[in-house]
Amino acid sequence: MNNKPDAVLIVTVVNAGFVDLVMDSAKRVGATGGTVLHGRGTGNKEIEKTFGILIHPEKDLVFIVVEKAKEAEVLTAIYRGAGLDTPGQGIAFSLPLSDTIGIHNIEAVSEDVPPAQSSGDEE
Repeated sequence: MNNKPDAVLIVTVVNAGFVDLVMDSAKRVGATGGTVLHGRGTGNKEIEKTFGILIHPEKDLVFIVVEKAKEAEVLTAIYRGAGLDTPGQGIAFSLPLSDTIGIHNIEAVSEDVPPAQSSGDEE
């Protein structure tokens, strides 16, 4: 596969139930969607004492793929809308993507990927 996207994965860890803060903020600056996973954090009482931040163990992880050119703007919007100073108490970071399929430039890889095979069960 030779599809080298100019894209990043933005990961946001936010208190459970506050995904809308993340997605609304990201969509306002051009992100189109995301994937949510539910998890459980390991809160640390020392963090609560030192920084005055209550750590909720139930977390939602929001994965958003955006063009590299939009990375800073989306991260800033998420920070403002769902950062540590909000009820969501979110943190966000980005990771570079080396390959994608089904997201960017699908035409560029369509020649390398064989078409899906029919199972014969369709009508």
